[in-house]
Amino acid sequence: MNEAWTALAWSAGAGCLWTLAAAIKLTNVGKISASLAALCRRAPTLDLIVAAVTWIPWVIAAVAAAQGAPIIGDAPWWVAVLGTLAGQIVGLQLWCWGHELANRDKVRGPRIVRYLNRRVGRFRNHAALWITALAYPIFWGIRFGEVAIYPWLVWTVRLPRYKQSEWINVSRTKFDGLVGHDLIWCLYCDWMTGVYSLGAEMLRNVESFWCPIRFYDGKKCENCKVDFPDIDGGWVQPNASMADVVETMHKHYDQGDHSWFGHPARKVNLTVEGRQPPTP
Repeated sequence: MNEAWTALAWSAGAGCLWTLAAAIKLTNVGKISASLAALCRRAPTLDLIVAAVTWIPWVIAAVAAAQGAPIIGDAPWWVAVLGTLAGQIVGLQLWCWGHELANRDKVRGPRIVRYLNRRVGRFRNHAALWITALAYPIFWGIRFGEVAIYPWLVWTVRLPRYKQSEWINVSRTKFDGLVGHDLIWCLYCDWMTGVYSLGAEMLRNVESFWCPIRFYDGKKCENCKVDFPDIDGGWVQPNASMADVVETMHKHYDQGDHSWFGHPARKVNLTVEGRQPPTP
């Protein structure tokens, strides 16, 4: 039992120090080099940074425990991972407090956290924020698909490629007034929204390329058309025939463009070539 508590304490301390040091360094990277700061704000560098301050320390802790590192001993690997995570949370909170102390003038002004604490209660607001953090591994799963799976579809069936840094980036660091708590959570949403949006964009290509058929469930069509505009922009009716499906595919893909039917590039290409876009 004592060995487990020792491992927990050591891993928590290491996680806290690493997170605090990384946060301080990243906060000041713009003062060192504007070009380096710009590089850090966009994929693929951003992916490495997000991983380095979140799940990579968990892997290191688990491996160290599995290898019987002296400071961990025979404690289970999950104890080291749990300690690292707890330390990261403490380190993040320490950075938030320090950043707010360094920006007291902005802390005294209007703040997101202050409004929401009053609106729903401090405990509910902060508890809900940490609940959203549970979705973090899900977004990394999406990100993995974007990096490791989708490029194969570009190669095999010529789905459009994307400059991922135009989607996976953070820019709210430039917004005046975001400090401490507000800044951290807005950056989390900044990264998360880009990951989700790029994933949805890639799925539009996948759906329209292989399955351009509207759903029988009208409510589902209504709900999904926000993320899949081709539902109302080209997919065939559910009571149509397979001949209609194939004709739709001829109509949209015979020119060699395999993007989803409403993809902006289609309109650009049609304008350049002097052709009219196909009617849905």
